[in-house]
Amino acid sequence: MESRVLSGAATISGLLRLRKPVRDTVCFAPARPIGAVGEGGNLIWGRQLRPALILESSPVFGVNTGKREILRPTMASASSPAEGSDSAGDAKVGFFDKYPVLVTGFFFFMWYFLNVIFNILNKKIYNYFPYPYFVSVIHLLVGVVYCLISWGVGLPKRAPIDSNLLKLLIPVAVCHALGHVTSNVSFAAVAVSFTHTIKALEPFFNAAASQFILGQSIPITLWLSLAPVVLGVSMASLTELSFNWTGFISAMISNISFTYRSIYSKKAMTDMDSTNVYAYISIIALIVCIPPAVILEGPQLLKHGFNDAIAKVGLTKFVSDLFWVGMFYHLYNQLATNTLERVAPLTHAVGNVLKRVFVIGFSILVFGNKISTQTGIGTGIAIAGVALYSYIKAKMEEEKRPTEVSINGKPSWTRRAS
Repeated sequence: MESRVLSGAATISGLLRLRKPVRDTVCFAPARPIGAVGEGGNLIWGRQLRPALILESSPVFGVNTGKREILRPTMASASSPAEGSDSAGDAKVGFFDKYPVLVTGFFFFMWYFLNVIFNILNKKIYNYFPYPYFVSVIHLLVGVVYCLISWGVGLPKRAPIDSNLLKLLIPVAVCHALGHVTSNVSFAAVAVSFTHTIKALEPFFNAAASQFILGQSIPITLWLSLAPVVLGVSMASLTELSFNWTGFISAMISNISFTYRSIYSKKAMTDMDSTNVYAYISIIALIVCIPPAVILEGPQLLKHGFNDAIAKVGLTKFVSDLFWVGMFYHLYNQLATNTLERVAPLTHAVGNVLKRVFVIGFSILVFGNKISTQTGIGTGIAIAGVALYSYIKAKMEEEKRPTEVSINGKPSWTRRAS
């Protein structure tokens, strides 16, 4: 009897807490990157609203306010009598909630690991199959097939798309396709380390576009932090042993493409989850990439491209290499998104810089690329400049973000109602 009375009291108490209106705060989720795409570590920006429980007021215990109220769930849970407990029990905490640092560390590790493997395998393919337009199509094709299978089994459930959202995503996908293809043209033409050094200029193009295209004021501290980046890339380019204009210009076009992609992404804010958005962008980008590949490389591939590759490594290795490079490309981008959703912008910015350091270092070790002293110093200066820029920019963004509070042990975001 005592157990039933306590259980009933806990239930009524929980209902009274749920009916208490929220007056001082409004629950919302800030704009967050919802997809990491492209080799440059760029992100598709979007907004994923945190679901709030909305209840039309109805007579409960004779009370009717006539207003819509936001209900926040509580941590209270009552043990059933069958469990042999007379008091409310603690909610079970899963492994992911109990050890968040370990889980986040795992995400970072897999992000770096998959990115390094992708870059190494990608370059090895270009050493015996120098057709970057076709390989770019394979990257996207494997990812699209992966997404379609995931949709088929309901992991995740496919989100519907309408004509308005499609119009917003098309410019983003076109810029993504152009940036992806030109990045691969550069990878095929020069050393991986040199391409990544050039792509370190990406923040400079982003700042320039924000200042002169979007009309946003860029603080002088950000411009000064970009000076080492420009200086370092210039030093590395002058003495790079694998330098050629095709690789250099392609990497620069990639930077510009990803900059415009960021601009269009900010206009394509959507409530759709990041996995579905990235899937739709991959499908559109694949459609965009197929015609140039067929026109520019199709005749050569049919004449001798495929035969030469098969003669060098065999059909089985050739097909498996293309499949796995596509899988690594898709998975490392998805892991970058998952990692960003778990950490603050500053942490992710630093992690992105370290990722580029890892890729440059491992590519030099694996391929034995010889670099001059000036190239090494220039690369170091450029990476340091990117790190400084990322740190300053992330700090500025964090200052603009609302205060984080904890609801049910999970982070939420609140701001004072005006």
